[in-house]
Amino acid sequence: QVLLVESGGGLVQAGDSLRLSCAASGRTFSSYIMGWFRQAPGLEREFVAVINWRNITTNYSDSVKGRFTISRDNAKNMVYLQMNSLKPEDTAVYYCAATQTWTTQSGAYFYWGQGTQVTVSS
Repeated sequence: QVLLVESGGGLVQAGDSLRLSCAASGRTFSSYIMGWFRQAPGLEREFVAVINWRNITTNYSDSVKGRFTISRDNAKNMVYLQMNSLKPEDTAVYYCAATQTWTTQSGAYFYWGQGTQVTVSS
């Protein structure tokens, strides 16, 4: 069992940066592949970024590639999403999630946090 709690969201202006954090409970955290997803009002949840358990391999959606960076600290049971050059279209609720499959498909993730709101004004 893994409990995930996101934090770090807020209201920022276009071009600003934010760092989201995801605190995980559970001694097996380091064995999970961790992902970030987001969901804007009226839209489906979409993949943002994923990182493997060794903190080596990452993958990003095209919409955030070059602007967002995912990282993790297994010693602290933390996952981060550094978001730079934010755009109004990045406005969404951001979720961290855990899986044991290398995938961008939300259906394969079986632990989810409650989400944190990110709002980017123009």
